[in-house]
Amino acid sequence: MSWVLMAAYWSAWAAALGTDLHTAKANRRLLRRRRADAVAHRLRPARRLYNDATREALIVIWETSDRICGKRLRPLVPILIEAMERHGHLRLAPEVRTGLLGMSAATIDRVLRDVRERAGGRKRRHSPPSAAIRRSVAVRTFDDWDDPPPGFIEADLVAHSGPTAKGSFVQTLTLTDIATGWTECAPLLVREQKLLTEVLSAMREWMPFALLGFDTDNDSVFMNETVKTYCEEAGLVFTRCRPYRKNDQAWVEQKNGAVVRRAVGYRRYEGLDAAAALARLYASLRLFVNFFQPSFKLAAKARDGAQIRKKYHPPATPFQRLLADTRISEDVRGRVNTIYATLDPVLLLKDIRAAQEHLVEIADRPATVEAAAPSAPTIEQFLSGLRTAWQEGEVRPTNKPKAKAPRGRRRPDPLARVTELLREWFEAEPWRTSRELFERLQEAHPGLFPDGQLRTLQRRVKTWRHALAHKMVFGAAAAGEISGQASLHAADAVGVAPVS
Repeated sequence: MSWVLMAAYWSAWAAALGTDLHTAKANRRLLRRRRADAVAHRLRPARRLYNDATREALIVIWETSDRICGKRLRPLVPILIEAMERHGHLRLAPEVRTGLLGMSAATIDRVLRDVRERAGGRKRRHSPPSAAIRRSVAVRTFDDWDDPPPGFIEADLVAHSGPTAKGSFVQTLTLTDIATGWTECAPLLVREQKLLTEVLSAMREWMPFALLGFDTDNDSVFMNETVKTYCEEAGLVFTRCRPYRKNDQAWVEQKNGAVVRRAVGYRRYEGLDAAAALARLYASLRLFVNFFQPSFKLAAKARDGAQIRKKYHPPATPFQRLLADTRISEDVRGRVNTIYATLDPVLLLKDIRAAQEHLVEIADRPATVEAAAPSAPTIEQFLSGLRTAWQEGEVRPTNKPKAKAPRGRRRPDPLARVTELLREWFEAEPWRTSRELFERLQEAHPGLFPDGQLRTLQRRVKTWRHALAHKMVFGAAAAGEISGQASLHAADAVGVAPVS
């Protein structure tokens, strides 16, 4: 800025203050100094009202109270001071006593903050991002369903993680209608909120009636802005159950076991192939369950002392309950009747079994031995097999235990080189015990066979005695066959050929 402009600036400043130029400059310098002093005063650290003695006395009182928080400690301070002084545990100076009695709860927590951290106290847990969404979603308990019309559903996820929850695995989204029990299932490749809304949109098209309400648990995959916005845009009543109260979602929890787990089992499913196989399974399962699987529905419940007496409606399929509901439009009735007229329960069950076998093949693929894939039976073969299926026990492939590879020997056989020699000694004197044979072996080969290998010889001699007993009862042919099988089994377990 040039001197001409500076002169004009100060002249205007002096005219505004009604004084001369020198006085205006002095006032300006004084104003700047006052502003600097005010800033320095704000930055100056606050004066401590409580000295180290007061802090040490507060720590002793806090420890005596078993480390309670400041709000609870504040009314306890005068009580503890009086009791500890009465018994000679504490002697306080007047100023320290005055400071302790005048300390607020917030000051107590502030003074003890560093002490708590060093003492190992847990830091306050911060609320997760879904906490704000959870607070904005209304809670609906199991007793709040007042005979809603078809369309109000409960939703839940079923994890197909197998024995471990590590890594990524497929999950099943289950929807259950409260009024009719209509159940829909669909696989989720990953736990992702945007994917969940897309799958939910596809499931809404499968359902014969419009979706009106969406009730979930407090899982973060449901409690987020994406799902909440989706429900608001779709006009769905979005509610949730109480935390850790699974009975609030009793309808969908029952279907998780009776439909999903019963059909899919507890194996681990991961990857696109498993998700596609689950989708094929659910395409047939949804029709079979909703049209041909009756279920009970609670009608009334009364408590009689320690007993709860329940009354149920007659068993009915979700399809039958849907037709019996007077709140359903004729369009919906005609649609489900048309679908029902085309369904063959035997063909649906055949498709379900085939999808289950394919699902098990995918889940057990890393551990299965190379084998020819079973050919799918025709509808006639499957129908004839239903007459004798009960004789085979569990027929659902997904509920059968996983085939385990035969366990081989995990370490070299210590008696592999002397097995034939021991066999000759045993056949010559079969009354000898395993210990006697082992001691003879140690004498013949000193230092090569420690005492810990006696158990290995005992198991082998047990097999030889079994073959000898069969020879005495059934003859030489049967004994030779068993002996050959035993030798082959031993050679396979050892991993070497028998010594000749």
